[in-house]
Amino acid sequence: MEEYPLEYYEFFIKFNEGDYYTCHDLLEEMWMTDKGNLFFKGLLQMSVAIYHYDYGNVKGARLMMRAAHDYLQAYRPKHWGIDLEYVYPFIEECLTLFPKDIDRVPFEEVGSLPKLPELFLFLND
Repeated sequence: MEEYPLEYYEFFIKFNEGDYYTCHDLLEEMWMTDKGNLFFKGLLQMSVAIYHYDYGNVKGARLMMRAAHDYLQAYRPKHWGIDLEYVYPFIEECLTLFPKDIDRVPFEEVGSLPKLPELFLFLND
């Protein structure tokens, strides 16, 4: 089994706990040391998209999830222990669920937005 940076393992834990803000911090730290790594950037933007959506920023969620979709494309089908063929249906479903005619809703109304599917990430080495 391949060894990964500690932040990468922590990312899986935080993602599966729904702590998308911390996911951003963990991935950003890794991405800053390897700016050309669009895999990290794609996972980072997927996490940020969910975070934005959870707080009513639908436009931000759409933009970040589209970016994640584009950045991760070159790493399919599998990269660094993540089966992207498992992740892509989640990304694509989110993109269809994000309301097209809404940019933002107040935090109190977030519950009125379509519920996103669940995604649990795991290392698949």
